[in-house]
Amino acid sequence: MKTIFAILIILSGSVITGILEAQEAKPEISAEELAKKLSNPVASLISVPFQNNTDVGIGQYNGSKNTLNFQPVIPINLSSKLNLISRFIIPVVSQHNITGEGTGQHGLADAVVSAWFSPAEAKNGFIWGVGPVFLLPIATNDLLGTKKLGIGPTALVLKQFHGWTMGALVNQIWSVAGDTSRSDVSQMFIQPFMSYNWKSGAGLGLNAEITQNWISSTTSVFINPTISGVTKLGKQIVSLAIGPRIQVAAPDGSKADFGVRAAVTFVFPK
Repeated sequence: MKTIFAILIILSGSVITGILEAQEAKPEISAEELAKKLSNPVASLISVPFQNNTDVGIGQYNGSKNTLNFQPVIPINLSSKLNLISRFIIPVVSQHNITGEGTGQHGLADAVVSAWFSPAEAKNGFIWGVGPVFLLPIATNDLLGTKKLGIGPTALVLKQFHGWTMGALVNQIWSVAGDTSRSDVSQMFIQPFMSYNWKSGAGLGLNAEITQNWISSTTSVFINPTISGVTKLGKQIVSLAIGPRIQVAAPDGSKADFGVRAAVTFVFPK
């Protein structure tokens, strides 16, 4: 685990250093505008979020699971009318009593990389993005990953108006290569979301995370209400968020009694 965290620190340091070197001096953006952009997954805004999810009371062994998602978002201007927004989700997992009493697994889980092609300018607050999504089998423990390479489409649509952001994200991944002794992957992820942000940068958010496994015919659903705010740590702009994670559906024997989500996002306005 120490090696994994060291790798993430090096990666985040490299991302942040590269961003700082590439930035030019520009007028400071308001907290309200930053909060609005952070509510938009395809905003032209460089961000480096660390999202931590802790779930307890899982299954018959009363297990616990902690997942730290390192998920940098990097926009690329392809033209004056088109952006490419890339997002990497690299999970670091530590779990106990999930696969059996007295057992534990620690390490990286599989990564998910999304790339959305999106218009550079919103029209009447309406924003959309489409592109590919990839499943990368980087798990360091067989029980934390699929050992499959996957690919599929992803799309999102949202509307922003009077401080509100409402929309949904969806992707579908199919395995195309990997360990033939492991089950194939056919999985859909749907995330409807809504939030309201005040001029101070404070906000309230609510989303659902719905995962449908077509191979096993199982569904997992989390509801995540959050409170958030934009502030500074020295000169660095950050967004802080926290809230409960409520699992309302899960495969048999794997439902969590309760969970908590906390996130810190380093923000680099373009």
